[in-house]
Amino acid sequence: MKNATTEPSKAEESQDRGAHSVTMPFGNEDVDALFDMSAPQPRYRELVERGGLVEVMPGCAFAFAAPLSEFVLKHHELFSSRVQMHLGNVRPLIPLNVDPPQHAQYRRLLDPIFSPRQMDRQEADISRRANQFIDLFIDRGTCNFTEEFAEVFPSSVFLGLIGLPEADLRTFLHMRDGILHPEKIDPEALVDVQRRTAVMNRAGEEIYSYFTALIKDRKRQPGNDIVSRLVRAEIDGGQLGTDEILDIMFLFVIAGLDTVSDSLTCFFAFLATHPDHRNQIVEDPTIIPAAVEELLRWESPVPSGAPRVATRGVTMPDGTEVAAGTAVIVSYGAANVDPSAHPDGFEVRFDRKVNRHVAFGAGVHRCLGSHLARRELRVTLREWHRRIPDYWLTPGHERLEFPPGLRHVKDLMISWA
Repeated sequence: MKNATTEPSKAEESQDRGAHSVTMPFGNEDVDALFDMSAPQPRYRELVERGGLVEVMPGCAFAFAAPLSEFVLKHHELFSSRVQMHLGNVRPLIPLNVDPPQHAQYRRLLDPIFSPRQMDRQEADISRRANQFIDLFIDRGTCNFTEEFAEVFPSSVFLGLIGLPEADLRTFLHMRDGILHPEKIDPEALVDVQRRTAVMNRAGEEIYSYFTALIKDRKRQPGNDIVSRLVRAEIDGGQLGTDEILDIMFLFVIAGLDTVSDSLTCFFAFLATHPDHRNQIVEDPTIIPAAVEELLRWESPVPSGAPRVATRGVTMPDGTEVAAGTAVIVSYGAANVDPSAHPDGFEVRFDRKVNRHVAFGAGVHRCLGSHLARRELRVTLREWHRRIPDYWLTPGHERLEFPPGLRHVKDLMISWA
């Protein structure tokens, strides 16, 4: 939980500290269970039933119940996103760690870049890239879905968006792993916090260095890619500074390259082990958009969001008191199966008409790249099931490993006839 703690600003420290948070019984085994991603849904329900807001340690609480989660997400004036992320970055990430009204200025600039209309324009390129990777293994009849598709496809799409060659793919994957999977670079980083931090800091330096050079290049020779648009962009009559663009791109690397990868491994692990659901997609591809939403809700690959710091003492909708300076982490996974919001939430239904999940968060900080993520997921389900309609877990690899962190399957081995 060390990465979830935050330090309130001086302005926050001057706020009312008269409130107190209610501490629910929560032992070490409960904290450990929060990081067990193998089958979290039943445990999410237990945590909702034990109390909507649970203080796991002094100054750090989790919101599990859907009504409380939405309250935290939608009241930025009470729960600030100006937190220290400790992800190899030296400044706040934009727009994730910026509060309104400044946040709105950045979103007005960035939202059009990832609008549904822009994603329509990217559809053909996204489809081409998906099929390009499928081509590499379809005749083999088996693949490591995690490594051969899920990890590389979203990064390839990202390269296209910022106008970079496919040759840079491994560079981007290395930078991403340095921040989000440092144990891939240094196995000891899995258990040694200092070594983990060292790997993340080196990766952060690589990200800053790479994009500093790219920004200089785009200033000399601008194109139609995202970095070129940011170089030309203005806020309040002035151009974005290099540091601002770096902080935006840093977020893009860690958010845009990994969350879709993780989602894909969760989706295909589910579909490989639930043939009835898989056949629904094969027989009627028009349900794919609904299937994507339902799998986002059920799997919740991003199990919890960035912490929000209470700017003052807050009385929650259920009467729970939260002290000023408390870091509240919203459990998207728990909110997405909370019976109060989803009465039949433990049924995975691709015919669900209303699906108010919070897999992408909610409120003003709702995921900037949600339209891109949805497009990548929809294209993958469409193209994959068009070409490989029947598949299963490769014999001998039925036991799935879900490492700590964002929910994902390591080495998802699948086969087909």
